Amino acid sequence: MTTAPPSAAPERRRVAVRGLVQGVGFRPFVFTLATELGLAGSVTNTGEGVLAEVEGSPEAVAAFCRRIVSDAPPLADVTAVEHRTLAPTGTPGFVITPSRPDDGPHRTLIPPDTATCTDCLAELADPADRRYRHPFISCTNCGPRHTIVTALPYDRANTTMAAFAMCPDCTREYTDPGDRRFHAQPVACHTCGPTLSLSVPGLPVLDGEEALAEARRLIACGAVLAVKGIGGYHLACDATNADTVALLRRRKRRGDKPFALMARDLQQLRALARSGAVRLGPVEEEVLTGKVRPIVLLRRGPSRPPELESAAPRSPDLGVMLPYTPLHHLLLAPPGPALLVMTSANLSGEPIVTDDQEALTRLAPLVDGWLTHNRAIHVPCEDSVVRMVDADLLPVRRSRGYVPLPVPLPLPVRPALAAGGDLKNTFALAQDGYAWLSAHIGDMDDLATLKAFDRAVEHLGAVTGVQPEVLVVDRHPGYRSARHVRRTARGREVREVQHHHAHIASVMAEHGLDGTRPVLGLAFDGTGYGTDGAVWGGEVLLADYRGFCRTARLGYVPLPGGDATVARPYRMALAHLWAAGLPWSAGLAPVRACPPDELRLLSQQLERSVNCVPTSSMGRLFDAVSALAGICQKAGYEAQAAIELEAAALAHGPQDRPEGDYAFELVDEDGVLIADPGPLIAAVVADARAAAPPGLIATRFHAAVVALVRAVCDRSRQHHGVRTVALSGGVFANALLSSACAHALAQDGFTVLRHRRVPPNDAGLALGQLMVAARADT
Repeated sequence: MTTAPPSAAPERRRVAVRGLVQGVGFRPFVFTLATELGLAGSVTNTGEGVLAEVEGSPEAVAAFCRRIVSDAPPLADVTAVEHRTLAPTGTPGFVITPSRPDDGPHRTLIPPDTATCTDCLAELADPADRRYRHPFISCTNCGPRHTIVTALPYDRANTTMAAFAMCPDCTREYTDPGDRRFHAQPVACHTCGPTLSLSVPGLPVLDGEEALAEARRLIACGAVLAVKGIGGYHLACDATNADTVALLRRRKRRGDKPFALMARDLQQLRALARSGAVRLGPVEEEVLTGKVRPIVLLRRGPSRPPELESAAPRSPDLGVMLPYTPLHHLLLAPPGPALLVMTSANLSGEPIVTDDQEALTRLAPLVDGWLTHNRAIHVPCEDSVVRMVDADLLPVRRSRGYVPLPVPLPLPVRPALAAGGDLKNTFALAQDGYAWLSAHIGDMDDLATLKAFDRAVEHLGAVTGVQPEVLVVDRHPGYRSARHVRRTARGREVREVQHHHAHIASVMAEHGLDGTRPVLGLAFDGTGYGTDGAVWGGEVLLADYRGFCRTARLGYVPLPGGDATVARPYRMALAHLWAAGLPWSAGLAPVRACPPDELRLLSQQLERSVNCVPTSSMGRLFDAVSALAGICQKAGYEAQAAIELEAAALAHGPQDRPEGDYAFELVDEDGVLIADPGPLIAAVVADARAAAPPGLIATRFHAAVVALVRAVCDRSRQHHGVRTVALSGGVFANALLSSACAHALAQDGFTVLRHRRVPPNDAGLALGQLMVAARADT
């Protein structure tokens, strides 16, 4: 008679999990997994992540440790797992224990806000479901996260949902390990959750379904409403009502800057694509319908529906998104407008409005009513904006849905704060191997934005545990971001990083380069303070994290009057004509656009070199060519002239692209290749005098810039042996130019690096600033 071998002694192990593991259903997942494997123990949240203790057979414990990574919830991202063997206790059962907020430094990852999932949408539309038409429906897999967190660990008590006591039904779901809402912190329903209200001047306040119905009616009748979302207020109106869109544009002092649109569903966007209004491919559809739901810049098609032209006049793109909250789905449901303008509720350049009382005062001149709710927004977060370039995602604004996810760094860094730039400000905190970039802050030109910057630094520091020892700023002596950080340094070291060096370093960091080998960096933008005091912006840099040298640049031309010229492209065109020795002929568009008195003063200013800093800016060259082609003389928003120049080239089509028609003159000055734009400007003038179509001028100009890029990169490779090219700066948000340069350089045998995780504009500066500062420590 044989006997069964004795079973192995039970094993107990403590498992610490770090990464994106709070607010994503990780504790319920651990509970279910441990129960399935017959393990006893517990799981809890800590300031570092999730901590589990499991006890059972060695085989079951080993399986638990494998599957805690391989089978993690969809929204989770496990970055590290640490194990430690403990003495078995013999205590039966597995439980979720209260969080341990004081357990070490806070370094867990808070998930971003996530679009409403398909399960919640099905319940939202089901009359038999108790959350039918509940504007705040959510579960473990979707809903607000980052914008409602007030402290760590991520528990309901540390969110703005703490103000809403759960009803018995929600409590039952919240405590049931088998329920989709088990420990889902934003869980609520009609009985116990936030409520809608509609305020219209002179009328009684409406609540709930009445508020929603009246809001839909008002929008259909041409009203502009302030609509409270998860990261701030939007201004909403019927996108097909040209009169209302024009009214909103005037109220917001928007100029011609395009508005973002929200479509009812993907079918609505496909209908626009079938009509020829936009180009919509499978990659764009995937991004539009994913869990982030950013604004996606879709290329305009050959059809220009007049009812949509007022939303994005003369723009090559239409910025569209799909509903990402239950309220959006309810607001856009038929009948009623299927396409809404949905733009940030603020005056241009100011921070987005999040506070209810502030919304009633600051937004009063802009709106006809307020559709709001009583769940507080703790962290402002604007919509993200992306575009597709060669089937790859290019961020234009990295905010909701991406923040506060960290960006991994190729080098460890001391605890640091990088302040970014003054336009499109985004700062970053970093420590060890990760950087946390903030949401979009705004332009640092008023007190409200500076206060928003300070609040965001404080909150991001609280949720990441980073206490900066080093502060990093742009070298520009007039940047408000730099001055503000210096004022609040409190004795900490402040380091300066040159603007275009930071641009190139940010691309290098995205691609995981450790900086041991230099790259050839093309930094093309509008403005950056150069080491010689000039305004740079058309730079070719041989760069690593330690430093850089210029191998090529655009030739200097005077920038008369600084910001005045940025807002009036005709002035930049006149400056380029003057620098090229070309007359200001009366028939040229920028000469006609310039008032006679200003023309006379500008001539004297250039002749005497009064307030005329030299610039090598590629962005300003785009402005000048746009004005000479008769496309844009006054810019109502940043980069308008360049955007409309790109639109003209796209509309012209692929025909008539002779690369040799326009060309820069290349001159070697002490080893630096200077690209003189004078001959190109002369060719543009000749075409303009011959009444060439603006689209032809725009097409030939883009081809000339691509030819210049090929020439300077080939020359730099011959001299320095570098075969990797990094493209950065706001000019490379131009998809036509970025794609053409990348393809041409690849044909020439270069490895081309482009942005995929942070924007190429100044919103990506902070990442590069961090890496340059980090290398200084080694």
